Amino acid sequence: MSLKSKPFFTRSKVWLVDAEGNVVFGMGRLRTLQAIKRHGSIHAAAKELNIGYRAVWGRIQATESRLGEKLLEKTKGGVAGGGSRLTPLAESLIEHFDMVQRQVEKETDALFNRSLGDLLNLNSAPE
Repeated sequence: MSLKSKPFFTRSKVWLVDAEGNVVFGMGRLRTLQAIKRHGSIHAAAKELNIGYRAVWGRIQATESRLGEKLLEKTKGGVAGGGSRLTPLAESLIEHFDMVQRQVEKETDALFNRSLGDLLNLNSAPE
């Protein structure tokens, strides 16, 4: 089978790191914050994402530490139950990181198509 008969697709991934190379924010943390926003709970978000509560909480704490800002406003349990809400910073991170990721994917697709599209029969992935 020749290259021309096989479609290829580009993939791009963006994440933020600190000066030491530690992950600050990426798609995993984006999905985590989105799940917490949907459910209002770290526990429910962890369950949806099929990740342990401690792993989710550890990543949130690491990001908060590296940013020097809180991402969650937590309420303790009790009769009404506890929960977590995103801070304005977390809401902004979701919105802007998603926008940057989509733009990077679009630009990467265009670059690869211009550079290698004819050679490798590159196609943009279906959305």
